[in-house]
Amino acid sequence: MGSRKKINNRLKVKYRVRKKIKGTQDRPRLSVFKSNKQIYAQLINDDDGKTLLAASSLEKDFNTESSITKKEAAQKVGKNLAEKAKEAGIKKVIFDRNGYLYHGRVKKLAEGAREGGLNF
Repeated sequence: MGSRKKINNRLKVKYRVRKKIKGTQDRPRLSVFKSNKQIYAQLINDDDGKTLLAASSLEKDFNTESSITKKEAAQKVGKNLAEKAKEAGIKKVIFDRNGYLYHGRVKKLAEGAREGGLNF
């Protein structure tokens, strides 16, 4: 019962923030989603309603070492997304933490994206 309330509270924050931020072709929205085991990130153009790029900890080229922690995986996903964005000519993004706290895996993903060259 407590977990349902937690999810509903996160969704309230998500929708409240989404009213204020919007991704464009020049500056797409970097949206983060995390499950208990995986983490996903997308660059989204809200004007066209299209996902420009995506990266996750499930990709084939992602190193699936058993000794890697979830935070390390999140940082690698951020770097991977930043590399893809560089190839596509995207340097600036708007960060959308999707209602999650800026802590732990979400923070590590953001740090990895910044290390890779994205500005937000």
